[in-house]
Amino acid sequence: MDSSIDDNNLSWRGCSMDEIHRYLNEFELEHVPPIRPSDHDTVLYHFPIRCDSSEAPRPLKAQDKWDANHVRLPCSNKSQYPIVGDDGNVVIERRWKMVEQALLRPIKTSKELEQAILSYNSKYSELWNFRSLHKLFEEELDEDESKEFFDHLLPKIIRLALRLPSIVQCGIPLLKQGQNRSLSLTQLQVACLLANAFLCTFPRRNTTKRKSEYSTFPDINFNRLFQSSGQSVIEKIKCICHYFKRVCSRTPTGVVSFIRRNIPASDLPNWSHIEAPLAVTPLHITSCGTIEDQGRGLLQVDFANKFLGGGVLGHGCVQEEIRFSICPELLISKLFTECLRPTEALIMVGCEMYSKYKGYSNSFIWDGNFEDNTPLDSSRRKSVHIVAIDALPFAKPSHQYREDLMLRELNKAYVGFFHPLDSIAPGVASGNWGCGAFGGEATLKALLQLMACTVAKRPLVYFTFGDEKLRDSVHQIHTFFIENNVTVKELWRYLKKFQEQKLAPSALYDFICTCHTDRNSSGQGSSSKQRGNVKTPTKDQNGTTSTKTSSNNSTPSVLSPDLFDDQDDEDMLAAVAEKLEAELVANDTNSDEDTITSKAKEASSPKGLPPKVAGGEKKSKLKQTTLLEMLDRCYTGDSPLKRRRGDAENFKKTKSLSTSENLVFN
Repeated sequence: MDSSIDDNNLSWRGCSMDEIHRYLNEFELEHVPPIRPSDHDTVLYHFPIRCDSSEAPRPLKAQDKWDANHVRLPCSNKSQYPIVGDDGNVVIERRWKMVEQALLRPIKTSKELEQAILSYNSKYSELWNFRSLHKLFEEELDEDESKEFFDHLLPKIIRLALRLPSIVQCGIPLLKQGQNRSLSLTQLQVACLLANAFLCTFPRRNTTKRKSEYSTFPDINFNRLFQSSGQSVIEKIKCICHYFKRVCSRTPTGVVSFIRRNIPASDLPNWSHIEAPLAVTPLHITSCGTIEDQGRGLLQVDFANKFLGGGVLGHGCVQEEIRFSICPELLISKLFTECLRPTEALIMVGCEMYSKYKGYSNSFIWDGNFEDNTPLDSSRRKSVHIVAIDALPFAKPSHQYREDLMLRELNKAYVGFFHPLDSIAPGVASGNWGCGAFGGEATLKALLQLMACTVAKRPLVYFTFGDEKLRDSVHQIHTFFIENNVTVKELWRYLKKFQEQKLAPSALYDFICTCHTDRNSSGQGSSSKQRGNVKTPTKDQNGTTSTKTSSNNSTPSVLSPDLFDDQDDEDMLAAVAEKLEAELVANDTNSDEDTITSKAKEASSPKGLPPKVAGGEKKSKLKQTTLLEMLDRCYTGDSPLKRRRGDAENFKKTKSLSTSENLVFN
């Protein structure tokens, strides 16, 4: 590896991007199989595509589906709405007829657009407001820009939305929990569905009641975006309007795919037995650049909320929300993807980028048009592969070092990084996943992702988003792994020991180095009591080995936090976490440290996981709720969702990875 740590002119450390790409074209390696319809792979257009590349593929015509396993489309004959007549009697009307009548009238202002939308959502007329939409057109844009939207663009959006019966002519399956299945649509079909979301036409998707039909699905109608506050909301609406301006002026002709992946617990790696050396994983770590720009050709990680898109249709505006705003085709995943379970991920293929942006969070602004020149694959999808994996939220940093919670994050990363093909796997582009508002420590998350990449046999490109200290710290510990031939199972052992020492998170890397050094010198697994700075070996650009003192007491200065809808949610999480902590203490009838440690070890085997995943032995079941389950409950705002049986028949079984030989990159 090119270890350029002494070259202060370089923003990156580790191996070069050429090595990450195996010295091949950045788009040469395949991520997923070509599209092929099957019982588990739904295609909403005629397959194979026989039309010219300048034409959108023809929609597949099939019977309408109005049931619990399919999207309830607003144009369905079974989509009905009660109307109170002048005489006080209630009449049932076809909802689509109401939508057409409301939207085909002249609409010249944002107030008139609000009235039109509320006419077929009258149940929410006292609950919804459109303050940000009004602010955009009454204060932000000048008179000519507003007139251009209402005279030219809005009529095109409406026509696109009302073409739904002809553009989407068959049922859209829901990607439910426990499934391994995919859905492929044309970009035109996505644009039509998003036009309906913009106009808030989707039925049964507006209530947030816990027992409602779509309570475990993200929201899709845009009403919450229109009423959320903050300048970033205005900028996100600009991104959406720009997207519609593009697709309405030039019909997109490509295809996008959404692949839900569920790996049964029995097929997850047993991290305690994996002898693969971490040295086999090429690591490129940089303080500059972004995943979407510098991660071309790689598997790009979406720091997701378990409800896809997080607060993109609210005032959230961090990593996931920004990506969904500049690539609006990602938004359609919210229509049919049920919230993710701990061993599930969503892979999104072919979604185009339409906008540039500047800033982050409150400083985010739309920065104009972006022309995405990413080449197409054999299925007419842009070679853009994004994986959504959700991290756990932690109000107290110490929680994330519990064995069961680290195992959850490790398995989640592995599920996202798993490569389903027999060919060489492309690299992963990631960064401070689950840090920021979710309270994750970047130093730990970097190691967990490195371990997952090693087992998945993928190189890792890690973006620290401006944090040079984190960049150098992760590079140094990786160099230590290389010089000392540290394996996955050894690192997992050290991570599990770390919490027992009750050290500060900043001491993690020093602790790992000390543990490994002491273990090798004594031939035993016990760690030394020595603490403090550890000298880790590095190489200068001439290849000379030297040592560098690492204090590892930094916290990233710029993080990519996951979503919280608003400040109240952050306060809620902190309050819930304190309550959970008190509940855990109350459950421990004996305050003796050995007893507490024993119970923590019992709780480290999450319910549903086989013994081999949790460490090789069956643990007795606890009557009290584990911290993992309680965190999951506070994340969903409800009791933990019942684990559904996965239909894993078509899922390719994970190969046994027990030796270093079968993990060496080809």
